[in-house]
Amino acid sequence: MIRLGLLLLVPVAPLLHYLFHVSPIWVFLAGILAVAVLADWIRAATEQLAGHTGPAVGGLLTISLGSVAELLLALFVLMQGEADVVHAQITGSILGTSLLGLGLAIVVGSWGRERQSFKRERAGLLSSLLILVVIALLLPAAFDYTGRHIANSAGIAGRDESLSLAVSVVLLLIYVANLAYTLITHRDVFASGEPEGQPDWSIARSLAVLIGATVAAALESEMVSGALTEAASTLHLTPIFLGVIVIALVGTISDLFAAVWFARQNRMGLVMSICIGSAIQVALVVAPLLVILSWLFGHPMTLVFEDPLDLFAIAGTAFIVNAIAGDGETTWFEGVLLIGVYIVFGLAFFFV
Repeated sequence: MIRLGLLLLVPVAPLLHYLFHVSPIWVFLAGILAVAVLADWIRAATEQLAGHTGPAVGGLLTISLGSVAELLLALFVLMQGEADVVHAQITGSILGTSLLGLGLAIVVGSWGRERQSFKRERAGLLSSLLILVVIALLLPAAFDYTGRHIANSAGIAGRDESLSLAVSVVLLLIYVANLAYTLITHRDVFASGEPEGQPDWSIARSLAVLIGATVAAALESEMVSGALTEAASTLHLTPIFLGVIVIALVGTISDLFAAVWFARQNRMGLVMSICIGSAIQVALVVAPLLVILSWLFGHPMTLVFEDPLDLFAIAGTAFIVNAIAGDGETTWFEGVLLIGVYIVFGLAFFFV
């Protein structure tokens, strides 16, 4: 009933924009809330559809469609020429799920428990992929810095685009290999061992909700991207801060709630898959797709993160998560540490 009630937020932004012509700040805020609601519906429809297809195909569907709202929001922001904001959104999504989401889940899940445990094999693979993310995102920035400040190469911008496209293709291929490894060839190793729930929706209903929520999310994302600059000015915030904190959390809010819910049920293996897996999906799927789609749409975006704070935040997150996931168990204080690091990074982006 709560989820149905939240759908009342969806038409608010179009009404404010097209009928009442109010200040863009209100359109931005209403659109952000609507995208968050629609992202949860997309996740729910995907889970229901996955329940009809079996664990292997279902896992593939959940992973592939879980970031649709986030991808749409970033794409429309990119079409406004705000590549720096999209970079900030990518950074914020990785920080939001790996630090804030995992931290909240650990704290809530540890309430009344001395410690919680999970499979080290799956967590180890996820943390290794997260380290790969750092290397893949550091490389284009290092290449750009070398070309501009050391080699003084001409035409470095064109080479940045070529390298970003090539790296994006490699990252997507690595992610496909990861899916084959975890869902097909080594499915038994990474199985949760927990019974699969039966879907409550039919296939037709699941598809209808998925398509409808995706279309609505695209419309809301267009309005959010159009109001971004004026909203930032009104709030006396930089578009970069809105990207790394507000917009990033909108795309991942359903993952955060799901992680906290499953942590309370003591299903920490699933929590790790949701939080770290979502961050990996952003870096290995969403970011490369944005690079490729931006090139096709004539608004090229590269993987060059020009702000060193972005790279430091991503690298710091990867190493912290790798350390916490290494022993196969968590305590409430580790959750507090993750949340604290997220707040520190948020303050840095605010004051920068």
